[in-house]
Amino acid sequence: MEILPPTPANLRRAADALRAGEVVAYPTETVYGLGVDPFNSAALDRLYAVKKRDERNPVLLIVSSLEQLRPLIGELSERACVYAKAFWPGPLSMVLPTVKGVPGVLLGPDRKVCVRWTSGKIAAALCEAFGGAIVSTSANISGRAPARSAREVPNEGVVICIDGGVLTEGPASTVFDPETGEVLRAGAISGEAIARVGEGRSGPVEM
Repeated sequence: MEILPPTPANLRRAADALRAGEVVAYPTETVYGLGVDPFNSAALDRLYAVKKRDERNPVLLIVSSLEQLRPLIGELSERACVYAKAFWPGPLSMVLPTVKGVPGVLLGPDRKVCVRWTSGKIAAALCEAFGGAIVSTSANISGRAPARSAREVPNEGVVICIDGGVLTEGPASTVFDPETGEVLRAGAISGEAIARVGEGRSGPVEM
């Protein structure tokens, strides 16, 4: 695994590796993540092998714009827009109905996909260099602590790690279903903060 500083040239190298079906690592706003092209089935298989993760356990995706989100879900619902406007970019991962063509391994039992508009500058820059959404799952073997530095990222099967330094220890992103109002994983954004936004909802919100 090459550990590279986050220069524009190195981000382009990492994006090229994603297009080639490789696994790359990068810092997010919470922990280091592993990424692949979400529409490349061989790359998804490689990612699950690196993490030793059960393929019945979906991984989430990150984007750096609403335009990158649309190939995955079409348009945000009014309810989702309320929370997106309040918390995006940021560590709120929302479970959203998807469109035809999204690989089944990315979908939960309700056929929804989990997506976050990342506030991590390097992660967002990688999405921009790649030109679309990328997978974002914590850079660790399943069941172990997530990596908070490039040196903690698993070496085997990862071709490039973009080094963003040592990340401050903190919670992972919150996973939330805006349609049901259910917090599926507690994290960086509290359920109370989400509830306050929902209570203040007063009609259609444009993004």
